Amino acid sequence: MREPTAEGVAEAARVVAAAVPPTPLLPLDIEQGRIWLKCENLQPIGAFKLRGALHRLTAMSDAERSLGVVAFSSGNHAQGVAWAATRLGMAATIVMPADAPKAKMEATRALGAEIVTYDRMTESREEIAAALADERGAVLVPSFDDPWVVEGQGSAALEAKAQMEAHAGGAPDSAVICCGGGGLAAGTALALPGVPLTVVEPEGWDDMCRSLVAGEIEPVGSNPPSTRCDALQTLRVSPLTFGILQAAGANGVTVSEIEVEQAMRIAFSQLHLVVEPGGAVALAAVLAGKVPVTERTLVTLSGGNVDAATFAQIISPN
Repeated sequence: MREPTAEGVAEAARVVAAAVPPTPLLPLDIEQGRIWLKCENLQPIGAFKLRGALHRLTAMSDAERSLGVVAFSSGNHAQGVAWAATRLGMAATIVMPADAPKAKMEATRALGAEIVTYDRMTESREEIAAALADERGAVLVPSFDDPWVVEGQGSAALEAKAQMEAHAGGAPDSAVICCGGGGLAAGTALALPGVPLTVVEPEGWDDMCRSLVAGEIEPVGSNPPSTRCDALQTLRVSPLTFGILQAAGANGVTVSEIEVEQAMRIAFSQLHLVVEPGGAVALAAVLAGKVPVTERTLVTLSGGNVDAATFAQIISPN
């Protein structure tokens, strides 16, 4: 497998720009200073994942496209692959956890994908997806362990860089990134070389944070806590994304469920944005004072796919 590159990120940015307009970059003034929010929750599928999916599927040959793709995801990558496959006239099969949010599962199915469910705590989505791909001769499209996917996710940071140069007085001088498997964070590291990066994960699901501290990959423990951040429930990061982030000198922090909910309320009350729990962890870390704010801090809002009842309960807890 080839290594993702900065040149690949630039090519992915061209592919994405031809398909969808840039997502907004919004300033938010908080106690620590002004930060800049990259609103990937406003993508057509409600998350940044269409970037990597589109770059990966566009790079496939006609013969590969004719056999379709298989992916595994709790919902956002699922929708990204389904969206890109529909755009390119391809079949897509998505392996999704049976407890995935209803909104994400229904949206994936509405985009024309076939859904195969599994138990996230007792079955391996990777094994199920690999078997399906082998059986059908389809291309397997991982959610983060793929060079094209990493490059595609990095296109968000390139967009943000141009937007900040136009409106913030210069390129980002730090970046705070939501992290599950690390595709968005690794792509950001390639797009913004030399910029200090902080990855943010939910408490108990901090395999990337602990791996960066240990200097080697450490999986999530055997009994992780429940979390509403379904998009970030990765049990083990990949050597690909870990290696990029380790080389970039990235560090990591974790946030609690309460801190995530507060970030969702702030995004809604001050910017009128719907952000899902997993898409709000980077903002949560900044608001909680766990990451210092610099002159031009870039913060990702990585997704907005949350069930209406859950969102209503969080923003109106009383």
